[in-house]
Amino acid sequence: MKTLSIVIPVYNEENTILKIIGAIESVDLREINKQLIIVDDKSIDGTRKILEGIKGKYKVIFKEENGGKGSAIRTGFREAQGDIVLVQDADLEYDPEEYPKLISPILDGKADVVYGSRFMGGEPHRVLYFWHSAANKLLTLLCNIFSGLNLTDMETGYKVFTREALGKLAPRLTANRFGIEPEMTIKIARLKLRVYEVGISYSGRTYAEGKKINWKDGFAAVWHIIKYGIIS
Repeated sequence: MKTLSIVIPVYNEENTILKIIGAIESVDLREINKQLIIVDDKSIDGTRKILEGIKGKYKVIFKEENGGKGSAIRTGFREAQGDIVLVQDADLEYDPEEYPKLISPILDGKADVVYGSRFMGGEPHRVLYFWHSAANKLLTLLCNIFSGLNLTDMETGYKVFTREALGKLAPRLTANRFGIEPEMTIKIARLKLRVYEVGISYSGRTYAEGKKINWKDGFAAVWHIIKYGIIS
């Protein structure tokens, strides 16, 4: 029986962490087991207290210092034991009901890596910030230029890997914050892994609802694309 490892980086998500765990648990993957790996990036709200209450049921890692999303993902990757490994944000923007669609190309033996694209297909999307969408598309284009891939959504929070692909990729990752997205993409391309995209739904949240990425992260992403695409 196969196992899907779900890496959940968490920072200050006291209002959503139990909801996303419940949503993951409710997904029927038939004969595939689920391993949840929750990495708390030194939250300063009530998240850590909530996770203390469930750490006996799930693999929960409490980081001693806030290192950023990339650092939390890399920590989670080291603990993943599944045949397939999926990254899941804790903020309810991405729906775990999409798991069967996301892992299908891997189960069919077609893909080593699957990206869930917010910009392809006919799935529902909450309408929010124009400049966020424009920036995402620009960063994806720039990353495609340097990686040679033809993605529609490089910055997506849904990235899925086979055990073998992650074994090649994870030791090469170094980024700590949101630069992990372009770093993964460029290094996936250099490893010549088979990449598929599937269209997903997206329920983005506002800054008032807890959204964390901002314009500074956009400029940092450009730097990381240049760094990993040209310099390194």
